[in-house]
Amino acid sequence: MTQARSKAVLAALAFVPLVAHAAESAPPRYAVTAHIGAPDGGWDYASFDPADRHLYIARGDAITVIDPATGKVSQLAPASRAHAVLPIPGSPLLAETDGNTATVRLIDRQTGAERARIAVGEKPDAAVFDPVTHLVLVMNAKSGTISVIDPVKATVTKTIILKPGLEFAAIDDRRRLYVNNEDTNDMHVVDLTTGDTLPSISLQGCLEPSGLAYSARANRLIAACANGVAAIVDPHLGKQVATVAIGEGPDAVILDEPRALAFIPSGKSGTLDVLRLSNGSVKSVGRIATATGARTGALDPKTGNLYLPTARFGPAVAGQGRPPQIAGSFAVLVVSPVR
Repeated sequence: MTQARSKAVLAALAFVPLVAHAAESAPPRYAVTAHIGAPDGGWDYASFDPADRHLYIARGDAITVIDPATGKVSQLAPASRAHAVLPIPGSPLLAETDGNTATVRLIDRQTGAERARIAVGEKPDAAVFDPVTHLVLVMNAKSGTISVIDPVKATVTKTIILKPGLEFAAIDDRRRLYVNNEDTNDMHVVDLTTGDTLPSISLQGCLEPSGLAYSARANRLIAACANGVAAIVDPHLGKQVATVAIGEGPDAVILDEPRALAFIPSGKSGTLDVLRLSNGSVKSVGRIATATGARTGALDPKTGNLYLPTARFGPAVAGQGRPPQIAGSFAVLVVSPVR
C-alpha cells in the first residue's frame, strides 16, 4: 500500500444525503462534523479500539494516538514507515507493522515501551486478529507471505506462502482467510483450520484491490478497487457476484455490522461511499463528500463515528517524488450520524 495514491487537497466538507431503497428502512444520515489536528507526515491504516476508546493511526515515523472524547493527541514509539497498528483484544499491546525494517513491533499502549520486535517478511503491511486462535496475521506485501504471530510468546508460529502484492485481509464464518492481491487482481483463500491454500477468486473489472471486509450479515466479501468499483464476492460460492460503483483511489472498507452498513473512503475522489448490507446483498445508498486524500479510516462501533486521516499537499516538484505535504495540514475528519 502506498501512503498517498494521489495529490491530497482538502475538499469542502459537504454532505450528500443518503437515498434509501423503498423496501428498507432509511440508514442514518451522515456528515463531516469535525476535524482533529495531529502532527504532519504520512499515514496508512487506522484502528479504533472499543475497549480503551482510542484511535490509532500508523504513521511514517510513529503511531498517532487520539482520544476523540477529549481531543488529546499523542505519539507512540518511533516507527519506520508503519503500515498498520492493531490493538490486541484483552491485552495492553499494539501490533505495528514496520515496513522499512520488515518487523512487527509489540508496543505497550500505556507506556509506549517496545515489548518485542519480531522479524517477518518484506514490507509487512496489513494485519488482522484471529479471534479464535488469538493470533495476529500479517500480510507481507513484497514477500507474498503471511506471518502468523503469537503475541503472547512474541514469535512467528507459521509462514503461509502466497504471492507478492498482498493487501488487506478478512476472515469469514468458516474460518477462511481472504487476502486481496493488488498485483494479480484476485483474492487469495486460505483455510485457517486445515492450513490449506485454496483456489484464488478472480475479481473481474477490479484493478488493484486494497481494502477488504467480510459481512456476516450479508454473507459477502467487499473488496475496494482503485478504479472506482467495489467487487462483491460470495465466499460460500467462491466467486464474485456483483460490483458496486464507488469513488476512485480507495484503500479501506470499514464495516458497521450493527447498523447494517459498510463505508469505503476514496482518496482520489475525496468521497465516502455508504453501502447497505442485507442477506445476500450489498447496495450503494449514498455518498458523502470528505477530502481528497482521505482513503483509510476506522469506526467507533458505539457511536457510529468514522475517523478518516488526510492532509493537503502542494504542487509536485519534478524529480522529487511525491508532492510536499503542506505544513500543519494533517487532520482526522470525523464523519458522524446526524440523526
